[in-house]
Amino acid sequence: MQLILASASPRRALVLRNAGFVFDVLPPHLDEVRFPNESAEDYVRRVAGMKSRLAAEARPDRASQAVIIGADTVVVAQGQVLGKPRSIEDARRMLGVLSGTTHEVLTGLSIIRSSDGAGESQVETSRVSFVELSGGDIEDYLATGEPLDKAGAYGIQGIGGRFVWRIEGCYFNVMGLPVSRVWSLLHRFGFRDLPRP
Repeated sequence: MQLILASASPRRALVLRNAGFVFDVLPPHLDEVRFPNESAEDYVRRVAGMKSRLAAEARPDRASQAVIIGADTVVVAQGQVLGKPRSIEDARRMLGVLSGTTHEVLTGLSIIRSSDGAGESQVETSRVSFVELSGGDIEDYLATGEPLDKAGAYGIQGIGGRFVWRIEGCYFNVMGLPVSRVWSLLHRFGFRDLPRP
C-alpha cells in the first residue's frame, strides 16, 4: 500500500523519513486563508482535511491503494493565531508576541484511505515556553532567514530551538508532524510499513 504525504513541508518529510516510513510527496495547491472567527483547532483540522482530499484526488495512479496524510500547523499565543509570517515585519511581530511567554502549537492531521474513502482527523497540541528575547536576539534571528517559512516564525529543530526552555507534549508536533499520532492512525487504517519477523 502506497503512503502519500500531502505537504510541501521539508520538515514534515524529514520527520516521516527519520521514523522509517517510505512515502511519496504530493503537495496540493489550496488557499489556506483562515475563515473569520474560525478557531485555531477548526482551522488546522479543515486545512489538513483539504490537503489529504485534494492529494487523494490528484494521485496519478488512482487504481492503486494508498493512505494519504494531510497536516497543517499553527501557533496560538496570547489569543492570536500565528501562521507563517507574511513578511519580515510580521515575523518580527510574532517573535515579540512569543518572547517570554508560553504558547500552543496545534497540528491538524487528516488520514484518508483511498480504497474506500474512509478517513479520520485529529488535532495534536503541544505547549512551548520561550525565553525572553531582546530586540537584538530577534533581529539576529530574522537575519538568518529561518523564521520566514514557519508557523509562529520559528523552527524548534533549527536556530529557533535556542529560545525554547520548556516543552509539554510532542516535540515532533512542534516541527509540524506528531509522528507517534500519525503511526497510530496509519495502523488503524490498515497500513503496515515494517516487515514482521
